[in-house]
Amino acid sequence: MSSFNEVEKLFVSMDNSTMAIKDKLDLPYLDALVETGENLFFQEIPKEYDKELINVLTEEYKKINVAEFGKEELRKAFQLTVLKGMQEALQPHHAMTPDAVALFVGYLVQKFTNQNERVTLLDPVVGSGNLLTAVLNQLKQEECEAFAVEVDETLLRLAWVNANIQKHKVELFHQDVVKPLYVEPVDLVLADLPVGYYPDDDGAKEYKVFQKEGHTYAHHLIMEQSIHYLKDAGIGIFIVPNGLFESEQSELLQAWMKESVNILGLLQLPENLFKSKTHAKSILILQKQGEDVRKPKQAMLADLPSFSNKTGLANVMGQINEWFKTEWEREK
Repeated sequence: MSSFNEVEKLFVSMDNSTMAIKDKLDLPYLDALVETGENLFFQEIPKEYDKELINVLTEEYKKINVAEFGKEELRKAFQLTVLKGMQEALQPHHAMTPDAVALFVGYLVQKFTNQNERVTLLDPVVGSGNLLTAVLNQLKQEECEAFAVEVDETLLRLAWVNANIQKHKVELFHQDVVKPLYVEPVDLVLADLPVGYYPDDDGAKEYKVFQKEGHTYAHHLIMEQSIHYLKDAGIGIFIVPNGLFESEQSELLQAWMKESVNILGLLQLPENLFKSKTHAKSILILQKQGEDVRKPKQAMLADLPSFSNKTGLANVMGQINEWFKTEWEREK
């Protein structure tokens, strides 16, 4: 059976069991999805469910054996169910990184860490875990330890289920990422940054990007916090709004960046991935300053073509691979 059929089979069963729990227990779809995800992971159905629901779930779970599916098949099927639930929830912070972007970030992480025997990662705004697990699925290192932070409890539980069914070792923290984290410095940070204002001005005062008048941008604060939890010379890969350096608070951001990081690259993502031009994003790659920093002669700069444009994408990937060869690996 093809991978697409396997994903479809998984999605249908996850969706059917989620809908059964949703209707019987009167839960939002995403909370019901957490329940069915936990049932699949632990391979048991809670005894407190009524008999009718237990019978429905038993029949659904017989159709799939999670252990027989690949990690990417599990991730994609889970992603589809989360997307369905997010359409119901209609909450602005419930948004998922487009799959093509998640896979491209994974490629970049792999290129930056392929010399490392062991890798530690942090996703400070993990959401449902799609970006983080897409990246983990591409890494070749056997020793890989990941940490993740999420303030929304439902999303955190989804990330927990997502990581568990794919058998990834991820330590999750339920907290505001702008507050102090219980994480040791890591090799690499990756984040699809939520764009908006951070409401706690007192909490923002501790940061160099703090805006004295009005609220500070949350994405600026999360970026500074992320770099703080990087090892010296560690890499930060951030999905940022295209207008990052043109906003009214950009001077504060650039002043902080000048003293804390080197810009390794800025890759503009295809606009057709986003609802409109104003929502379009780029991938910003930073390196924390430190003793082992290798500042490239030139940054990696590119406008990525549509991911369906295979020829154009192959040309850009060739340029990026050449950058890694001549700029990143030249002194290794």
